[in-house]
Amino acid sequence: MFLYINYPSWIHPEIFPGVKFLGLLRWYGLMYAFAFATAYFILRRVWKEGALNSPKYQTTEDDLFSFIFTGIIFLLIGARVFSTLIYDTSGLYRHKPWLIFWPFDSNGNFTGLQGMSYHGGFVGGLFGMILWCKIKKRSFLKYCDAMVCAIPLGYTFGRLGNFLNGELYGRITTMPWGMVFPGAEKFSAKLSWVQDFAARIGMELPASGLVNLPRHPSQLYEAFFEGIVLWLIIWACRKHKKFDGMLAAIYSGGYGLFRFFIEYFREPDADLGYRIAKDASAPIYTSTSLLNISTGQILCFLMIAFSIIYALVSWYLSKKNKDL
Repeated sequence: MFLYINYPSWIHPEIFPGVKFLGLLRWYGLMYAFAFATAYFILRRVWKEGALNSPKYQTTEDDLFSFIFTGIIFLLIGARVFSTLIYDTSGLYRHKPWLIFWPFDSNGNFTGLQGMSYHGGFVGGLFGMILWCKIKKRSFLKYCDAMVCAIPLGYTFGRLGNFLNGELYGRITTMPWGMVFPGAEKFSAKLSWVQDFAARIGMELPASGLVNLPRHPSQLYEAFFEGIVLWLIIWACRKHKKFDGMLAAIYSGGYGLFRFFIEYFREPDADLGYRIAKDASAPIYTSTSLLNISTGQILCFLMIAFSIIYALVSWYLSKKNKDL
């Protein structure tokens, strides 16, 4: 009995693999479209419930569209900039920043904007919403609360896109739902630990050569916990919030907390490894210590700290406005 799953051979990054001209259409891009559409329709539902209106103004559907459109534009900018400047170790984009938004390789082939950072998107989207609310003279706390009612469920599609791309997979595992991703690092079948590992999951090894071991489908963990579960929590709280800003604080802290722990199952970027490590020589393909901290975990810790400060400031401002 095999205690692992092979990544489905029929899944390809391209929606129409091998079809000329249509080969540029990728599942990852389509998932982004689904994510933004889902976020918009949920935000529209929140708007219809009256969450964005106040005695000073009535929000129109045009306001709603321009608000989310502004947030998306700044989200994409932030996600791309963070990805190229924080996660890229080659230094290419620091020396040639115009390539950050250049969707072609050195041979002129269209590649799209490969590489997006969630945390960069968080910062960019936050800045975009602040800017829009400042220009339109709207309550940022109220609008941000409405927006986070929509973000997590849309985010789910982003992680499904990562899964369909066969990227951002986790560390090796003996769990029966462990999955063999085609692009993952392979190991020599002659290594004793590889042979012991394979024996535990009923995997047959070649006499020589390299073998691909099953890994945590961490993209699906993130889609479920950071997407669906977090959305359900916020959705249940939306009509019971104690002050404006409470839902945004729940989102920021909840995402940071969920992802911080999921990062122990997700393999860090090979060129970055651990930012903080109990053992600097610890391999990244398996979790050897809770004290080995990745870049993503540091950023998640900052999100949790931000959520606490944001909640305290929002509560103080709401209390102050009630007292006036």
